[in-house]
Amino acid sequence: MFKEGFPKMTKHKVNIVETVLRDGQQSQIATRMPLKDMLPILKTMDQAGYHALEVWGGATFDSCIRYLNEDPWQRLRTIRQAVPHTKLQMLLRGQNLLGYKNYPDDVVKAFVRKSVENGIDIIRIFDALNDVRNLQTALAATKAAGGHAQLTICYTTSQFHTVKYFVKLAQKMAAMGADSLCIKDMAGILTPQKAFDLLVALRP
Repeated sequence: MFKEGFPKMTKHKVNIVETVLRDGQQSQIATRMPLKDMLPILKTMDQAGYHALEVWGGATFDSCIRYLNEDPWQRLRTIRQAVPHTKLQMLLRGQNLLGYKNYPDDVVKAFVRKSVENGIDIIRIFDALNDVRNLQTALAATKAAGGHAQLTICYTTSQFHTVKYFVKLAQKMAAMGADSLCIKDMAGILTPQKAFDLLVALRP
């Protein structure tokens, strides 16, 4: 029985995306985990029934080259070979790709295409300022390459960032052709009540 005023929820399958090999180690050890430390657990993770494993993107690309003396593309190919049954996901900074500046459209298109070719199934695309113009090229390139384009709402708080604002943002992303949407709580400030309010408002 639902309390009065609570929306009645319909049954949906809940899919779990495991982010430990990307965001978990990025947050805890500054993305310094080498591939050799990941390999022993990959088969188990592949058999666990996850919807996807987020294993690439974010700061992993930079750290492979700068600190670990690893080829990030070879890392992706190796993980793909070890994980044949579960989708692989990456985090992409929109027009910034995995760098710290905006890149030309042709570079974005080529990078996205190669990411899919080397094993990525889902690309979670975000812009830290929620400027959807910086998502357009990567979105189109992901879909053209046959990948799943997940556009991302970056959650933050201010007088401007209301539930109404985020709903309008989600509507823009849906109209752009996003395959799915993600709410990214980068700073850990999305409280349970705010999450409830936002999800209820976003429900079709």
